[in-house]
Amino acid sequence: MTQSAVFVTGATGIVGSAVVDHLLQRGEPVVTAVRGVVKDGGTDAAGGRAGVTPRPFDFAMSPDEMEAALDGCDRLFLMRPPAIEDVRTYLFPLIDAAQRRGIRQIVFLSLQGVQANRKTPHHAVEAYLKQVDAPYTSLRPNFFMQNLTAMYGEEIRDHDEIFVPAGRSHTAFIDADDIGRVAAAVFTSEGHLRKAYTLSGEQSLTYRRIADVLSDVLGRTIRYVKPSEREYLDRLRKQGHPDDYIAVQKMIYRIVRFNISAFPNRVVRKLTGRPATTFREFAERERAAWER
Repeated sequence: MTQSAVFVTGATGIVGSAVVDHLLQRGEPVVTAVRGVVKDGGTDAAGGRAGVTPRPFDFAMSPDEMEAALDGCDRLFLMRPPAIEDVRTYLFPLIDAAQRRGIRQIVFLSLQGVQANRKTPHHAVEAYLKQVDAPYTSLRPNFFMQNLTAMYGEEIRDHDEIFVPAGRSHTAFIDADDIGRVAAAVFTSEGHLRKAYTLSGEQSLTYRRIADVLSDVLGRTIRYVKPSEREYLDRLRKQGHPDDYIAVQKMIYRIVRFNISAFPNRVVRKLTGRPATTFREFAERERAAWER
């Protein structure tokens, strides 16, 4: 392999898989980080396609093993696995290995507003990238449209309702596929080193409007229930979610109600040459997730 592949962590996830797809569309070779043993070309999700090389990787590897995993790659897509809070122990060594290997760009999947939220692991990673003068590009996405399929799809499908404590606030949702499109664009064009991009959709929608669009697309009435914070958190407890998950959800929807996530932008359009996906386009594409 020539020194030109992109090493993609989280390659089987919602965002990582989109990054892989859009890199392949641009003719870029990809090495996908895969936990466990790789057999016969890898899995359908992370390998088995022209241009994709699956490679065993784990954030618990030794520094030398991490550096070896990057062999043949000159760029890195870095995302924090949700289960990892201790980024100093598990993500910083990969950044160090990338520096030793001479990786020329690290695209880090961060989150919107991270610069003002020092308690998040993403803030610590961004700070470390700057501290070691890594050739980073930070992507700071708004709420994913995929939240409506992955997190709330069952409630919409089975109960015809969206049950989140967002009040009358607006959110400029982003399609995860657009994040992958942006990542591929900044990996393959100049001028993005040591920059951070907030990625929002071009529409700012209330959850009531989201419910209206879903009703239209699905041909049945979807209601936005608008529960109180207490009602929402009580439901999470009854569903058996752990306390740390509930605390995160409490923080997230307080941010939503302050309309911090309400502001649309055209960064996706600027970086890729195409507008961000609208929620209606997303709903029509993903309608099977909510159909009975």
